[in-house]
Amino acid sequence: MTGPASKLYLEAPRRLRALVRARESGLIVLAALIGIAGGLLVALMSHAVSFLHEALFNLPHGERLSSQSVLEPLRALLVPSLGGLIFGLGLLALHRWRPGREVDPIEANALHGGQMSLRGSIIVALQTVWSSGVGASVGTEAGYTQISSGVASSLGKAFHLRRSDQRILLGCGSAAAIAGAFGAPLAGAFYAFELIISGYTPASLAPIGVAAITGYAVAHQLAPTVPGIILSQVGEVTSQDIAIALALGLLSALVGIAVMRSVAIWDTAMTRMRLWLPLRPAIGGLIVGVFALHAPQVMSSGHGALHTTNLVALPVLTVATLFALKILASIVSLGSGFRGGLFFSSLLSGALGGHLFAAAMNTLVPTLHLDISVYAVIGMSAFSASVVGGPLTMAFIALETTGNLWLTTAVLIAVIVSTQVTRELFGYSFATWRFHLRGETIRSAADIGWIRELTVGSMMRSDITTIPMDTPIDTFRRCYPLGSRTQVVAVDAEMKYAGIVFVADAHGPRDQPAATISDIIRYRGIALLPEMSVQDAVAAFDRAEAESLAVIDKADTRRVIGLLTEAHALRRYAEETERHRRHSVGEM
Repeated sequence: MTGPASKLYLEAPRRLRALVRARESGLIVLAALIGIAGGLLVALMSHAVSFLHEALFNLPHGERLSSQSVLEPLRALLVPSLGGLIFGLGLLALHRWRPGREVDPIEANALHGGQMSLRGSIIVALQTVWSSGVGASVGTEAGYTQISSGVASSLGKAFHLRRSDQRILLGCGSAAAIAGAFGAPLAGAFYAFELIISGYTPASLAPIGVAAITGYAVAHQLAPTVPGIILSQVGEVTSQDIAIALALGLLSALVGIAVMRSVAIWDTAMTRMRLWLPLRPAIGGLIVGVFALHAPQVMSSGHGALHTTNLVALPVLTVATLFALKILASIVSLGSGFRGGLFFSSLLSGALGGHLFAAAMNTLVPTLHLDISVYAVIGMSAFSASVVGGPLTMAFIALETTGNLWLTTAVLIAVIVSTQVTRELFGYSFATWRFHLRGETIRSAADIGWIRELTVGSMMRSDITTIPMDTPIDTFRRCYPLGSRTQVVAVDAEMKYAGIVFVADAHGPRDQPAATISDIIRYRGIALLPEMSVQDAVAAFDRAEAESLAVIDKADTRRVIGLLTEAHALRRYAEETERHRRHSVGEM
């Protein structure tokens, strides 16, 4: 089973569970443990990817794949293509063992109350390590957050935590992973607030902060080279840079939207070709290998290539080629089925795009004298904000890697513009866009799973009365005098739902006399299904302009199983909304 109901976890002793559930400090202790685990896992996965790069591409120890200026042509072509073939064969075997897909932290918090499969998270982490290890242009941060959040979810299950606390723990796992991966605890914390929990509350501040700091400290001690953003001293930021950052934010959003749509287009094209599943990543890997013959920096996530000193020194044509090839390589890799994300890839692409933007502006308006290193950082953050989401996360990455407050001000302006334009024109980040392609309606990690759990079947009344629709009106009046009940469900000769008869209608005056109750039936053919959510039910009431509707078992059999009123549905929705609001802000 690939859903959240995994049994790969232990159960804490009852007295310890009660202690953790009763005190907020207990959740903070769990957050610290998750931070330690997250830092360890980030370091472990980072070393695993480096080992694969050194072994498969014959790199010197400690060298990064994307920092190479040249690769052996045969290895550049064969490693990603054969690695993709092996990856595809693994997918075939995996689909037989675990059909379906794994739940990631955003979906888990949005729909499943923070429940994830640890076994599935381990699988995703291994797939990400292999994808990046064979050179696919994907970020490893998706694997970091997946495994760290999977561990957090299992720990929460072991302590039988409440839904709101379970969701916070998932945020702790992701915060620890991002803080450890980038050496940026503030960015890790805000990644959790913006993308995993989808909001900040006083109850989540301490656990998220502790997890982020602990994850950073552990990863930094075990693998000092893990933080992937290495920035040299950037130039001075002036007031004109803050204004021009608006334009760069706008362009970043437009390119980001194009990249996200292109991944879906490539995936659709590969699907329509009806290739044998292992051939898809094999072809994608071969294409990336061809790109790497011209620019090895496109391979893997791009940690080694992201260095502003190198970017400033590169010729503009080289930067433009690398910018185009990196974006294409990321699109091909993800669209071909490799595991990973666009986090670090978008950082590198954005930095390259910022370099090109500054160079173009200096050419068009030589008097501007734009500092390329400044705009590389602004472009890096703005482009990532469009693709990944999390504007404050990207602003804090810039702040923690440069220490320049004025530069962060320009970055903040650019990411605000980029995020807003993306929301207005597209409405999704890359993670939520993939949910949309699968038919989901979620656009963030905001908890809407409880709404889907509040179904018509759980709210309806099952003690209903039915009557044949050919019953004479006089008989109906004798059986149901005024005041006996409000409404009765009418059924046809096959006991299928026909409509609702209101007792007041049967006893009231009419322009045309009614022979049977069939003449006064309302809501013919309009009914609810038990699996409908409360939102679907309220929408159905609005469309039918009804105060109550019958509930049928299935659309084809139409057997009446209950009745639901609009007032009761709205009351239950309000009660559940208030209960979850109180939990989210720490009110017990």
